[in-house]
Amino acid sequence: MQSSFLWGYVFSSMVGGALADRYGGKKVMAGAAALWSLATFLTPWAASQSATMLLAVRVLFGVAEGVAFPTMSTFLPKWFPTHERATAVGLSMGGFHLGNVVSFLATPIIMSHIGLAGTFAFFASLGYLWLSVWLLNVESDPIDSRTISKSELQLILAGRSKSKVKGSKSPSLREVFSKMEMWAIIVANVINNWGYFVLLSWMPVYFKTVYNVNLKQAAWFSAIPWGVMALSGYVAGASADFMIKSGLSIVRVRKIMQSIGFIGPGVSLLCLRFAQTPSAAAVIMTAALGLSSCSQAGYFCNVQDIAPKYAGSLHGM
Repeated sequence: MQSSFLWGYVFSSMVGGALADRYGGKKVMAGAAALWSLATFLTPWAASQSATMLLAVRVLFGVAEGVAFPTMSTFLPKWFPTHERATAVGLSMGGFHLGNVVSFLATPIIMSHIGLAGTFAFFASLGYLWLSVWLLNVESDPIDSRTISKSELQLILAGRSKSKVKGSKSPSLREVFSKMEMWAIIVANVINNWGYFVLLSWMPVYFKTVYNVNLKQAAWFSAIPWGVMALSGYVAGASADFMIKSGLSIVRVRKIMQSIGFIGPGVSLLCLRFAQTPSAAAVIMTAALGLSSCSQAGYFCNVQDIAPKYAGSLHGM
């Protein structure tokens, strides 16, 4: 049941990224948000019908949310110059992590007042509220924005990186997979998300089964690491951009941040087996996720460096 979300997620990432590259991120993200909010609303109903129906709705949820990151990768190269890109990713991903914090802490409280179905309806309504603001205030490209100043637009356009992919046609799969840079990003993405999504799904269960804490306590222990990750992701992004401005090459900076993002969590999780209390385990997991956020300034940014024009498609792959 947990993995069914990712069945849909893996199928929509490439399609969503390609659509965002072609039609703009605004429309694609809006459609995805409308769909994942609907799937959220339908989840309690589906669970009351059958396991098969719940699996289907979870797959639909994954299909919608699989579009989000590739679409984000089409926005950032257009809206931020190269030397601000890692900071922008840190801020964007900070919102992603803070969403985990808020949901971990708020869900038990909301559920106690309006029940299980009401909780899903509440979160779905937040999605549609966000969607109304998005459609009225966001443009896919700063060139189309009515609110941006001329000086800021010139700064963004001057700081855009040039794609290593030549020509007006989308690169072929053969061309894409012949590049060592692309394989480096793919492998880093697999390793990073193996750890990330296992921790996201497993952390409350871990505190409940290993330390026998109740749901609200587990929510607190699970929320703190994500809150630290939101902050550390911004720090990592700002540090990466500072190194680039100081003269270090973009490739070297990406490699430094990615090394920290893998070695740090690896060592932290090896230490987890020695934790004797839930507090100690929470500290170690906080260190793991905090250091993991350096990957955002590593491989996550790198796909925008090598081919900003096709960042959505490549991120989806």
